[in-house]
Amino acid sequence: MHACLNAVGVATPDHDVHQAFIAWASERVAAPHRALFDRMARRAGIAHRWSVLPSATDGGSPTGKGGFYAGPVLPGTEARMAIYAEAAPALALAAVADLATQVSLDGITHLVVASCTGFVAPGLDQIVARALGLEGSVERLLVGFMGCYAAVAALRSARHIVRSEPAARVLVIACELSTLHLQDTPEPEALLAQLQFGDGAAAALVTADPQGFALERPFAATLPDSDTLIRWTITDRGFAMTLSGEVPRRIGAALAEPAFRDTVTGGRAVDAWAVHAGGRSILDAVQTALALPTDALDAARGVLNDCGNMSSATLMFTLARLLAGPRVEHGVALAFGPGLAAEGFGFRSVA
Repeated sequence: MHACLNAVGVATPDHDVHQAFIAWASERVAAPHRALFDRMARRAGIAHRWSVLPSATDGGSPTGKGGFYAGPVLPGTEARMAIYAEAAPALALAAVADLATQVSLDGITHLVVASCTGFVAPGLDQIVARALGLEGSVERLLVGFMGCYAAVAALRSARHIVRSEPAARVLVIACELSTLHLQDTPEPEALLAQLQFGDGAAAALVTADPQGFALERPFAATLPDSDTLIRWTITDRGFAMTLSGEVPRRIGAALAEPAFRDTVTGGRAVDAWAVHAGGRSILDAVQTALALPTDALDAARGVLNDCGNMSSATLMFTLARLLAGPRVEHGVALAFGPGLAAEGFGFRSVA
């Protein structure tokens, strides 16, 4: 009996902050490094990143006059979490509404929610369940602070639930508001890391119904001596992201090892790749290490271009695009995050 990813709904806010951030960040980089920063920003493979933050009073970006980040000292974590408490449920519900245009959401038995960009209690899972009018008997799981591969953990948990309870109807949500965590720094590497991230939410239905993608063998692997490469630290001024420029090289080196590569592929030929769009250099590293065709990661690159890296929601955006594409005989979903760890699962079309 298979657990199937029946459909995926997605949502982003309507405020594009990408170019405004580049202008703001470029001013903070020391003159000797500014040309390099600007060149890397142009080559990032990102055209848009969306934010829940409102426009400034003059209609400009959150970093402009009258914007959330306009002051000489950036807002504290309390102010950022107040926005998360209001905006995260709204964005998650928008993704659920998109999902509901594709499949019936009647009879939900389980709710699995992934989010690492904010905290609120009662949790995002409870807020969403109440807004959707779900029964109090619905079993809830909140996957928190796992970072970019949290969608894998959420979908893997849904798979386990359905395989143990074939009548289960599991609603899976990944919702991230990364733009709540802008950090004022002159460091080019830190600013380039922030350049990747945007806000987004995705919702999926996982059941035993043979529709969409069958969720197959999950896998996980941790790269040795890599725990400092991706970090997410709670500070008095939001959550500070550390994303080392070493990450793509380490991912490429790991995928070049036959044992690691077999862990990812299951030793079979792969005809569809849902790779977390963590950045252009990460996608390039995966493509090069696995000697993939030039179009193999088009779905992930399209998500990166249109939305940036939305942490855990990103992988589900890519799966949504693949669901709308050609039949898949053996696909692999793959994401990277703190650890440095790689997590994923196999999938294939069932309808």
